[in-house]
Amino acid sequence: MKYNERIREIREDNAYTQQKIADLLHIGQRTYSDYESGKTRIPVDSLLILAKFYDVSLDYITGASNVKRPYPKN
Repeated sequence: MKYNERIREIREDNAYTQQKIADLLHIGQRTYSDYESGKTRIPVDSLLILAKFYDVSLDYITGASNVKRPYPKN
């Protein structure tokens, strides 16, 4: 699974709107929509924010793994 598909899946599973996640990332809803559609690549720092917010590993959120592990604790 590609990361853009995964971030959409996770957002929908948690019943968040694109606007809610765009606000979290301090970007416009249209920009976030472009991330989910694959039109624009999402920056790594935004992926880290999403992984921490959803409490999933970066491997899971990027699609490198299908095993849903929690975000690493410090």
